[in-house]
Amino acid sequence: MIIERLQEYVRTETPTGDAAALNAFADRLAERYGALGATVRRVPMPTGDHLVADFPGRGPRAAEAPLLFLGHHDTVWPIGQLADAMPWREEDGVIHGPGVFDMKGGLVVLETALEQVADQDHRPVRVVVVADEEVGSPSARSLVTAEAEGVYAAFGLEPPHPNGDLKTSRWGSTRVRIEVTGREAHAALDPDSGISAIDELVDQLIAVRRIVAEYDEVLCNVGTITGGGRTNVVPGSAAADIGFRFVDPSTEKAVLAAVEALQPVRAAELQVRVMSNRPAWQPSPATDELLAKVAAAGRSVGQEVGGAAASGAADTNLTGWLGIPTLDGLGPVGKGAHAVHEQVIAATLAERVALVAAIITTI
Repeated sequence: MIIERLQEYVRTETPTGDAAALNAFADRLAERYGALGATVRRVPMPTGDHLVADFPGRGPRAAEAPLLFLGHHDTVWPIGQLADAMPWREEDGVIHGPGVFDMKGGLVVLETALEQVADQDHRPVRVVVVADEEVGSPSARSLVTAEAEGVYAAFGLEPPHPNGDLKTSRWGSTRVRIEVTGREAHAALDPDSGISAIDELVDQLIAVRRIVAEYDEVLCNVGTITGGGRTNVVPGSAAADIGFRFVDPSTEKAVLAAVEALQPVRAAELQVRVMSNRPAWQPSPATDELLAKVAAAGRSVGQEVGGAAASGAADTNLTGWLGIPTLDGLGPVGKGAHAVHEQVIAATLAERVALVAAIITTI
């Protein structure tokens, strides 16, 4: 049943930004969560609705603070990826397909665990599933922080480390867009009256590299560049999207301040905008204590659970940053997030279900 549901979910493609596809998938999740006893609320957004599902506690623990589980239903893959390059297939105990690892496997794990604990005593459970996590959750940040208020602990359904360890901290992640407006002119007949937006952008990207070079443990990736149109026209516009990763908040603040203070080299207009931001989630005693409790829950179902820091960012950055005891990586073991060889080990689906069910009933 777990694999059948995962197949159903993977075959329903949900690219970030495709509101119709995301909302159709949200319909399925809302129906499932409602059938399992949750009060489900949709948070409408132009790029796809978010879901909040509150499952009541049971027995003497019903009045305790809830556990928060964070997930997302968007993927990096466009419609058609399933048919063109990444068909669903199960081979030698490994399942392949777009989104199977990041993170529809995690959604199926949680859903199945909730089925298993339906008649057992446990704390209330709150589930937040967002529609734009793959681009930094720009429309979901306030929702995640609001729904995290008053929870006992937060858990992410993202993929774990390759050996199955959970994630105990994450680097901060910020997306910045640099936009340049120059002035078009004929590149041969009147070049001096033009202002090249592309030349200006190149100079600004070099300046960004200089800023980053002043700090240790900062990652900087220029992910997209756009601009111009014809070789005989001085380009009047150009832009670049840059992804930054930071290990600590002070470095993040300093680098972003320097980038936002960039000035034009020539008589062009320059705009620097932060598109999304997830602050660094740093190691803490609270998370260490939570990991010890999860390790005990794991032992109760015959599993050894470890934890380690992670460089990738997710919505658990927000709860960890807020000081809420947080762990991530409860999805099945696999590899290939955002890659055409994306896959999960089939046997780890049931293992993760058992672990999540033990967390819900014992933490």
